[in-house]
Amino acid sequence: MSPDSVFSDKRDYLLRQSGIARSLGSPFVGDVLAAARRQLFRASELEALIAGWPGDPAASAMSLRLNAGLHALARRGTFPDLSALYAGIHQDFDRAVGEALELGERTLLVWMGHPTQTNEVRRSSAFMAALAVLANRYGLPVELLEIGASAGLNLLLDNYGHNLGGHTFGDPASPLQLAPQWQGAAPPQADVRIASARGVDLRPLRLDDPHTRERLMSYVWPGDEVRSECLSQAMLLARDSIPVVDRANAVTWLADRLAQPQAPGTVRVVQHSMVMQYLPEEDLHAARDTIRAAGRRATPDRPLARMGLEWDLGRTEVSLTLSHWCGDSADGERITLAICHPYGASIDWHGPSAST
Repeated sequence: MSPDSVFSDKRDYLLRQSGIARSLGSPFVGDVLAAARRQLFRASELEALIAGWPGDPAASAMSLRLNAGLHALARRGTFPDLSALYAGIHQDFDRAVGEALELGERTLLVWMGHPTQTNEVRRSSAFMAALAVLANRYGLPVELLEIGASAGLNLLLDNYGHNLGGHTFGDPASPLQLAPQWQGAAPPQADVRIASARGVDLRPLRLDDPHTRERLMSYVWPGDEVRSECLSQAMLLARDSIPVVDRANAVTWLADRLAQPQAPGTVRVVQHSMVMQYLPEEDLHAARDTIRAAGRRATPDRPLARMGLEWDLGRTEVSLTLSHWCGDSADGERITLAICHPYGASIDWHGPSAST
């Protein structure tokens, strides 16, 4: 059980997330959430919803839902005083946030009903590093399957350029070039080839819808120009290379995809980031069992892999993990390749390097 699951007053979790935002380099979001806690009494229905929030407020990103809703109101110009706060024209957080909570409560309640869908494309660099390990091991093109894919931007990782510890991957001519702060040795310099990519989500987002694009921008923390620019560039690229994301239950979809014949000479890879925390316990175990069962059918010519970028149980750090199967004695061993910034800004690499 996460320590946050027993938080005494769920309303005060806004203050905990405020501190987390500051530690991640966003004092502005920290101030917004702190003001929201102080002014929450002005929105009685929203306050009751947060006070009675079911389950773990951290796992369900409760505070980030509210933060995104407030950012959306500011971007739309619904409340000029809130927009002025976000533009840096004044710093009266309590006045602006309080008015938005009171007058924008209906809109904020809608935002609270939707899980966060950030589509952090910088996380794709961590996945590219993991794929380099698999390419170095097997030398095969990848059939990529992503659960919790949202708009599918991380399915397009080979459309972006990646500088990983001085080694380059992906498209060197892409307008989106990603270079996370790197610690440790560089990953193996291998030829990563994506043969196909497909994802699933309960609520897939359509990038041809301007409201969807605006919604995604609202999930980016205000003032983080790097994240905003990366997301904007990725959405532009997705117009020409539309990712395929099916609307379905992740467990059912995964079982169906893994049961389908795998082309010889390909490695099938299941990818997920910041999604396992949202799955019900029953679905979480079912997904793991499905992957392991498929792993037992893997062969050297048809290997299977799973790579995940998720919080640890104590929500103290985000780990990039890799497991793979090919019919040998080490099948299914889970290794930690890296410790990563939650939004992909940095990667502390512990995995195989070019010299190993």
